[in-house]
Amino acid sequence: MSIRSRDRLGGRAAIVGIGATEFSKDSGRSELKLAVEAVGAALEDAGLAPDDVDGLVTFTMDTNPEITVAQAAGMGELSFFSRVHYGGGAACATVQQAALAVATGVAEVVVCYRAFNERSGRRFGSGVQRREPSAEGAALGWALPFGLLTPASWVAMAAQRYLHTYGLAPEVFGHVAVMDRKYAATNPAAYFHGKPITLEDHAASRWIVEPLRLLDCCQETDGAQAIVVTSAERARDLRHPPAVIAAAAQGAGRAQEQMTSFYRDGLTGLPEMGVVAKQLWRTSGLAPADIDVGILYDHFTPFVLMQLEEFGFCGPGEAADFVAGERLPLNTHGGQLGEAYLHGMNGIAEGVRQVRGTSVNQIPGAARTLVTAGTGVPTSGLILGSDG
Repeated sequence: MSIRSRDRLGGRAAIVGIGATEFSKDSGRSELKLAVEAVGAALEDAGLAPDDVDGLVTFTMDTNPEITVAQAAGMGELSFFSRVHYGGGAACATVQQAALAVATGVAEVVVCYRAFNERSGRRFGSGVQRREPSAEGAALGWALPFGLLTPASWVAMAAQRYLHTYGLAPEVFGHVAVMDRKYAATNPAAYFHGKPITLEDHAASRWIVEPLRLLDCCQETDGAQAIVVTSAERARDLRHPPAVIAAAAQGAGRAQEQMTSFYRDGLTGLPEMGVVAKQLWRTSGLAPADIDVGILYDHFTPFVLMQLEEFGFCGPGEAADFVAGERLPLNTHGGQLGEAYLHGMNGIAEGVRQVRGTSVNQIPGAARTLVTAGTGVPTSGLILGSDG
């Protein structure tokens, strides 16, 4: 794929199975057990057996080796296995890699998975505590000594600049939190099922790192999610209507770092997502007006606003009003703020449900969903569509 031309992947592969564990704060079992449960559920959803699988894709951060998952899940020989870096930025890229393998004949059925005990085990919100010397760590060395130790503190820098540039107040971020929790409240799988919030609740929540409040920050979750990808042709004969991968892309911006890209020309946007947006629109032939549902990575509310602007749904500084006006259904599962923080993989599953017509918060006539992965890091995105 070139960032300068349309690629040829669109329409050649589809998601045919989704499966997850429950989302909790203390799973009581190993991350391997979680992974195998989710993979088994996704295969059952697709109407496939473990022996049908010949490829696996996950995150570099996942603790479950592909061969161990294959053995524990009862799979046989593998012809493809791969991992994608950069934390939550890998989510949609796992599906892209699966689609690439399927489209080129390297594998026939590929399962993407992510499993962790992120609440009861390692907690990303606790910040950087110990780190081996590395080239990646060198960039953090310009931020950590000055107290920027957590993801919230890294995002707060960009969020503060965004507010200053457009003359806004921190309360504008509340529109994202309220919308997520509205949908979570009616989603039985969501941790915050039955617990909507108001703008007043958002404004009253405690500061984490100004201008971010508690309700601007995603959850910590134990759980797992798996996604099954195969060819568009084979997908038509399986259990559910396929979610065709109309476009898939990765993106890294100029002067990109992991969450600390403070030395770029500006801090009010997400250039990495801009790269993804250009490729998704170019390959799919679609435009913002063609999207029925947006599933946007929401580890922190300000970056949802910036994503909407990068994709061209609205102009710079206008996204809060766009969300407040509910001009596009967003994160109909409740997002990572409301449903669960699964590094964006549960968002892909919701994108599939919307296309299938099976979401608990189904948008009538939804035929195309935009799904994005983690922001502030090299990232990825998908456009999913119905077959035909």
